[in-house]
Amino acid sequence: MATIRAYHRPGSLDEALTLLAETGATILAGGTVVNGPLEDVPTDVVDLQALGLDAIEADGDRLRLGSMVRLSDLEASELAPALLRDLARREAPNTLRNAATVGGTVVAADPESELLAGLLAFDAAVTVIRSNGPETMALGDLFGDRSRLAAGIVTSVSVDVGGDAAAERTGRTPADRPIVMTVARRAEDGSTRLALTGVDTTPVLVEIDALDTLEPPADFRGSTAYRRELAGILARRAMTRLGEAS
Repeated sequence: MATIRAYHRPGSLDEALTLLAETGATILAGGTVVNGPLEDVPTDVVDLQALGLDAIEADGDRLRLGSMVRLSDLEASELAPALLRDLARREAPNTLRNAATVGGTVVAADPESELLAGLLAFDAAVTVIRSNGPETMALGDLFGDRSRLAAGIVTSVSVDVGGDAAAERTGRTPADRPIVMTVARRAEDGSTRLALTGVDTTPVLVEIDALDTLEPPADFRGSTAYRRELAGILARRAMTRLGEAS
């Protein structure tokens, strides 16, 4: 675990980016997880709380979530799709939801995150700002190339809000993190997106006809073959629920 050498609370994005460039600092969002160096070396911390990145705003047919939006605020927002609100609630206990942020959840990229699966299904786009300006990319592309976070700060996540969605999960207990979980969503243009947790190193989008090709990492809760079979069963259930909703 890294040793915190200095704490900074900048009042602007420009100041935050300068501190990041000068110190190689670790970004602090909600503080439930600090995604800093794994080795025990001194590091500066740049806290984003004073940057005003906590708004939830309608943006045409999409919803823009500031990176500092707390999971509890997403859970309570009537602007958000009902399924995303439920997945925000399931992401962490209440005490952590009051601190954990949307941006921090994206950066942590927990392979078991139900909220991240939901964001993928709702066509999430992530905006990262660097000293040379902002860049917006699909959440799945960011997961595929984590270097795109280098020297940058996540400022917002936007999602589509239309269509129907359904989720299915299997865990050891109803309150446990799922072994495998899937979100299926049919957009208003008729296209379908299927996102899964527990089958890769991050939540992923998967084509329905590619489920048999998955090679999930095994652990004490299930083998590769078990997780692959479970992914297919849960995906078909979610797709069936979508059909019933249409």
